Amino acid sequence: MIVGTKMVTPYQEIFNLKGNPMNISQMYIAAAIIALAVIAVLVFLLNKDKTRTRLTPLAGLAFVFVLAGIIFGGNRLIGYGLMGGGVILAIVDIVIKSKKGV
Repeated sequence: MIVGTKMVTPYQEIFNLKGNPMNISQMYIAAAIIALAVIAVLVFLLNKDKTRTRLTPLAGLAFVFVLAGIIFGGNRLIGYGLMGGGVILAIVDIVIKSKKGV
């Protein structure tokens, strides 16, 4: 495909490599995806022989809040509020688990 006077391959067009720099929100999304992939690989490799524990109701609720924050991220106040609520619930769940010794 020819854009202006430059030849642009389909790969460059799909991945925005036409000489246009990524904006800051695209960089944050890319960094978040890379971080999540690294965490997923580490969790998978480090927890091979451990017994599985069920998700507590509080942790499940925190997960739902974070997902809702991502879904409703278009409205920043609601999106960030839900994500913050999910993080706070997750921290409370961690504290409760550490006090119980689980």
